[in-house]
Amino acid sequence: MIYELSIAWRTIRREGFKPLFGKILKYFRNVVWGIYFLLLRKPRGQTPEEIIAFSFDSAGNLIGPSQSRSEILQLATLLHQRKPKVVVEIGTAEGGTLSIWCGVADPKAVIVSIDLPGGVHGGGYPGWKSLVYRRFAKPQQSLHLLRLDSHQPATLEQLKAILPPEGIDFLFIDGDHTYDGVKADFEMYTPLVRRGGLMAFHDICIHLPEVNCNVDKFWREIRTRYRNWEYIENPNQKIYGIGVLEL
Repeated sequence: MIYELSIAWRTIRREGFKPLFGKILKYFRNVVWGIYFLLLRKPRGQTPEEIIAFSFDSAGNLIGPSQSRSEILQLATLLHQRKPKVVVEIGTAEGGTLSIWCGVADPKAVIVSIDLPGGVHGGGYPGWKSLVYRRFAKPQQSLHLLRLDSHQPATLEQLKAILPPEGIDFLFIDGDHTYDGVKADFEMYTPLVRRGGLMAFHDICIHLPEVNCNVDKFWREIRTRYRNWEYIENPNQKIYGIGVLEL
């Protein structure tokens, strides 16, 4: 409830009352779809294409990811080949990518989501939605949902207590998109990635200035230090883009 009230107040201050009513309608629509999702869970599928389709198209876009479909499919295909046993995601938002990671990961994987309620770059989800997210996990997977600030040392320590000794196989950074924010997440969490493991940044394309997204700047600084992949549908798209490093 505190999260919902903070979003409402922020909307009133920035946009006025009319957009607030639209967000209220969207909220209750998502609640209805969430109930449907919980009662009538759709099969996830086995191939990367099926897993992506589930994430984008299920339950009236209840969990639709803020991703280019072609870009995230390429990353999902790479992960599907490797079957990571330990996955950590920083920035979960609507839950679409979390669904994908559960689908492509090892059937017994440990999967951790870290998401800051009310985060400025799309973070935060209402508490009830965690019930939906928990349905993503396969029967023997262990899914942990940490609604915390990834930049806080206490969050890092809580994550360390969850992770197995082998470390992280795949780390996805999609939280604070400012230069300092993405750099902090990289420096705090990549030491936990095992040698040969993968980490990926979202939004490596150059964005419009008003978005305050500077992931591209940090990506250009570090990508040549590692084996890397870039998944960009259109170099001029000014949105999205995924960069992957093998650590």
